[in-house]
Amino acid sequence: MADEVVIERLRLKIPNAHIFKLPPKPSAGGWRGGDWTDKIWQGSLKVVERNDNTAVLLVDAQEEKNIFAVCPINHRLDERANNGGNGVDRCIDSSRYFVLRIQNAQGRHMFIGLAFNERNDAFDFNTALEDSRREKVAEKKAAAAPSLGNGRVNSVDYKMKEGEKIKVSIGI
Repeated sequence: MADEVVIERLRLKIPNAHIFKLPPKPSAGGWRGGDWTDKIWQGSLKVVERNDNTAVLLVDAQEEKNIFAVCPINHRLDERANNGGNGVDRCIDSSRYFVLRIQNAQGRHMFIGLAFNERNDAFDFNTALEDSRREKVAEKKAAAAPSLGNGRVNSVDYKMKEGEKIKVSIGI
């Protein structure tokens, strides 16, 4: 049996991400990054795709093989849907704060706070997730599109027939 080929694509790497322990969620509204005070980790964030799966990896900045946490991304593949409910939620008080639903190998999960120093990093993070979702939607569409019966594309012969002439007028 041949080994399965795993293709990994790095969509984004941000060298400085901050992780917080979340206080109890307020009953109304959403998470507020301003309430987070208990910082538990700092390191690099990666958005990676492995075959059909997308994940946010939190890795040690010095030794990238040391993974702190994994947040699997569950894209909604409806064209009109956004990335809401995919494992990453935005905070209501800042564009630089997010809540990640991290998960271990046994399927247990918990929520942690993610913060970036710069708005540009947060924008790039959002864009990487949205680009990944759009590509998955396009792949789903392409797979569902009807193919031509034998898999061949009908070709058109654009060769000039024998004896055919072309007249070119150049206005000088």
